Amino acid sequence: MEKNARIFVAGHRGLVGSAIVKNLKSKGYTNLLLRTHSELDLTNQKMVAEFFAEYKPEYIFLAAAKVGGIVANNTYRADFIYENLAIQNNVIHQSYLNGVKKLLFLGSTCIYPKNASQPMSENCLLTSELEYTNEPYAIAKIAGIKMCESYNLQYGTNFISVMPTNLYGPNDNFDLETSHVLPALIRKIYLAKLLSEQNFSAVLVNLNISDKNEAEKYLSKFGISAERVEIWGSGAPRREFMYSHDMADACVFLMKNVDFCDIFDKNAKNVKNTHINIGTGNDISIKELALLIKNIVGFKGEIYFNTQKPDGTMLKLTNPSKLHSLGWKYKTELEDGIKRIYEWYICQR
Repeated sequence: MEKNARIFVAGHRGLVGSAIVKNLKSKGYTNLLLRTHSELDLTNQKMVAEFFAEYKPEYIFLAAAKVGGIVANNTYRADFIYENLAIQNNVIHQSYLNGVKKLLFLGSTCIYPKNASQPMSENCLLTSELEYTNEPYAIAKIAGIKMCESYNLQYGTNFISVMPTNLYGPNDNFDLETSHVLPALIRKIYLAKLLSEQNFSAVLVNLNISDKNEAEKYLSKFGISAERVEIWGSGAPRREFMYSHDMADACVFLMKNVDFCDIFDKNAKNVKNTHINIGTGNDISIKELALLIKNIVGFKGEIYFNTQKPDGTMLKLTNPSKLHSLGWKYKTELEDGIKRIYEWYICQR
């Protein structure tokens, strides 16, 4: 990948895309094609076709996606499958039509079966049923993997797919309704700490609400008070987390050094599971995570686990051995990463 190559980072303002942009710039790549949603709606076939025809990107990081936590995935099921399929179909097909040199498609480890053997290798894809709560999103991402594989096999394109584990980092989504577990816990526990300190001015600024009573009523819907923070489920499920800057470094490494022809058996009758897990290979329980964040934030109250709410998948740990064999391994340990993202978050308030 040449330093002056035209590189399109789709979704450059999100958690994943912004980390990739930062990594590319740090390595001297300057000709980046970046568009906001208002400038380029990737679900709009005509707009995407016109963009590719005019700017002719050579390399693409497809990080744009509609994402969210368990509540959002289960509530907005139609939105998650429709928008993600539309984005993928438009960008991948136009990449083929316009002769893109290489595309890297970013999925998620929720593509793997609900009861997949642990740690999850790439070969467990489509071996049993998915977790119901995020099934529409997972099916969209599986379709993206298969689309990349199929275009490579039929048209000779060089499209690779990576499946990052749960990510966190700058520009994450901290919305109390739609965020993933780690940023949600950071914001919930931070707000509870502010309430316990009676720092209502900071609470109102954080929530963009002008009335103290209204703010307390709003926070109570999410189980946040000065005395305790409520978390869905038992706290027993275990999750793996990776700092977004590490994930971005892995993506740029793969874009520079690994082609589709490097990741499948040329003698195999059926080519499948060519995607690559990006993870740490280490996990932590939700309870342990909450207590770690509580300690970092400095909240003195209670962490309450509401066992009347669903846990989701109990175990979800990737096997990153394929990535390791290609020459890359993560650097940031979880506690250090959480300290960094917490400091980043409170500086944004």
